[in-house]
Amino acid sequence: MPRATRAKAREESRADLIIRFCETYLVTPEGALVGKPIVLREWQKDIIRKIYDTPTRQAIISMGRKNGKTALIAMLVLAHLIGPEARRNGQIFSSAQSRDQAAIVFSLASKMARMSRELSDPNMVTVRESAKELFSPLTGVRYKALAAEATTAYGFSPVMVVHDELGQVQGARSPLYDALETAMGAQVEPLSIVISTQAPTGVDLLSLLIDYAKADADPKIKLILYTTDDEDPIDDPAIWAKANPALGDFLSIEEVKGLAEKAQRMPSFEAAFRNLHLNQRVSALAQLFSPTVWKANGGEVDFDAFAEGPVYGGLDLSGRQDLTSLVLLAERPAGMWNVWPHFWTPGGTLRDRAQRDRQPYEHWAKNGFLTSVPGVTIDYGFVARRIGELQRRCDIRTIRFDRWRIDEFRAALTNLGINVNLDEAGQGYRDMAPALDALETLALQERLRHGMQPVLTMCASNAIVTTDPAGNRKLEKHKSSGRIDGMVALAMAAAAALGDAVQPINVAALIG
Repeated sequence: MPRATRAKAREESRADLIIRFCETYLVTPEGALVGKPIVLREWQKDIIRKIYDTPTRQAIISMGRKNGKTALIAMLVLAHLIGPEARRNGQIFSSAQSRDQAAIVFSLASKMARMSRELSDPNMVTVRESAKELFSPLTGVRYKALAAEATTAYGFSPVMVVHDELGQVQGARSPLYDALETAMGAQVEPLSIVISTQAPTGVDLLSLLIDYAKADADPKIKLILYTTDDEDPIDDPAIWAKANPALGDFLSIEEVKGLAEKAQRMPSFEAAFRNLHLNQRVSALAQLFSPTVWKANGGEVDFDAFAEGPVYGGLDLSGRQDLTSLVLLAERPAGMWNVWPHFWTPGGTLRDRAQRDRQPYEHWAKNGFLTSVPGVTIDYGFVARRIGELQRRCDIRTIRFDRWRIDEFRAALTNLGINVNLDEAGQGYRDMAPALDALETLALQERLRHGMQPVLTMCASNAIVTTDPAGNRKLEKHKSSGRIDGMVALAMAAAAALGDAVQPINVAALIG
């Protein structure tokens, strides 16, 4: 790798050398400008100068999503691997809480190396895809991506560590973070870079690091924080720009506008928008639907639709002492989806649970909104028998189900000779995110007719959504204030009816 002349090096700072390295040898790895030479923005150069032109032990970089912060870090990794910051036979690590997240920095750095005319020479950089590792034969420096497996970090002595999306760490401690920071102790001038959107609470590790940096207790800790105030409105582009330095550049204003308008309509998305796009310290827990949106979909149910067209269902067995839910959807007229919920609960504990949950279960059971099953647990035979009755009346194409106790339910179906198409669906982010997108699409367009069924309405009022750092959502039973089983079943039914490939609607176009 050609190095600057000594005379030139004396004129240039460390940051200048890194900037020149990036813009000389690296190309954009993906997106609209893929293959084009890197052109660093002024705000990116300012970050590099803040880290490298004065002594830095740790740099904390926090901004909204999709501002290219991970790509910037990938460039810095290469600058330490084969560029002006390379130390002979040094070790570099990037870490994250999940394997998928850990692979992102590696993926961008490896693409940049492969696409660079100079670095693609195997004598310069070797890519070891299966090990998530880069190695430079020229400098002897090795870079490796690590997931949250703290024991793998002990015994290493890195000169540089990147902690990617540290905001995912719940609580004040992370074994992997502690292991890597401790492992750097033997190095002269080690560098630790934390890069993440903000954590949801003030007691999480990233929040504690940010607050310590704000106190200016250590001049070698640098904080680069793009954020907004908690009271800031979410519909002001000037506010968006405070947390998103790339806004209007490679972060589309129209995309953020659509997300902001969606957040104004959907309480479940506002918390995620504030956390992920305004970079606020906000819990990702929020109500799925506002009362206004739920009532707007409360039109009278056309039950004839279930006899005349295809029917799709969602089944949440829940615990045998709680609420089991089956929700069916049928389309009529075209584009409108009628909702037919069914609920079962143990009759032997009905009064006690009515007091515990502060809900009129006895009244609902008396008026046919809830089936009280004899005993203190739910015999799934009652549920299976009802599905058999419905199957004789309806063209049930599929019923999506939660895996909980499904073997017992299948046995009940078999005992009664009932054969219905069951489609497994998980309750984690991967399966629930598209289900919530499907349900949200219908609700925002006011294409549901649920008739304000009281048990389902109770579940809707209790439904709490949590969001992961990628913006995927799921219903969170353990953090909800009451029963949400009906909404879990409704979301699965919506995914079955519309398909998992449904795209979230363009809210900006919808509002007009």
